[in-house]
Amino acid sequence: MKFLFDLFPVILFFVAFQIPDDPKQGILLATAVAIGASLLQTAWHWFKHRRLESMHLITLVLLLVLGGATLVLQDERFIKWKPTAVNWLFALAFLGSEYFGKKNLVQRMLERNVDLPPAVWTRLNASWAVFFVLMGIANLYVAFNFATETWVNFKLFGLMGLTVLFVFAQAFYLARHASPTDVEG
Repeated sequence: MKFLFDLFPVILFFVAFQIPDDPKQGILLATAVAIGASLLQTAWHWFKHRRLESMHLITLVLLLVLGGATLVLQDERFIKWKPTAVNWLFALAFLGSEYFGKKNLVQRMLERNVDLPPAVWTRLNASWAVFFVLMGIANLYVAFNFATETWVNFKLFGLMGLTVLFVFAQAFYLARHASPTDVEG
């Protein structure tokens, strides 16, 4: 359920884009809807948990800046940069976590569930950083080499599909390196 809640602005962006017949009007409507959805998502999470999630805040700020520029300047190029900006910020966070703190991001997220050698944690963390860099590049490639309709579909289905495939690949990699006690639970 949290997964769907986190995708709320993206799903509404996709739906709103489909409403007008003109892709230019669709991207503007979808951008406005995504900004509103992100504001609602962030407010709802705050009222329910009395804390904000980093992902929601990053999305909201980037939507306000890049989505706002899209709406004010009537130029879809700005909103097309948003997925790349998010992915590259994540890549920086994963890379930076190698140098700040005692544990990298992947280790902090997964160490309660699995015990791995330090070199494996480093490889996993680096692979996530590279993955996010490549996702940002893929977004830019589709955004600026294909029709807007294709990019909107890629934004929801392509990026999500690639992420699911990468998570499965990571799970297989983890299974190869996990100790028998980790697997048995």
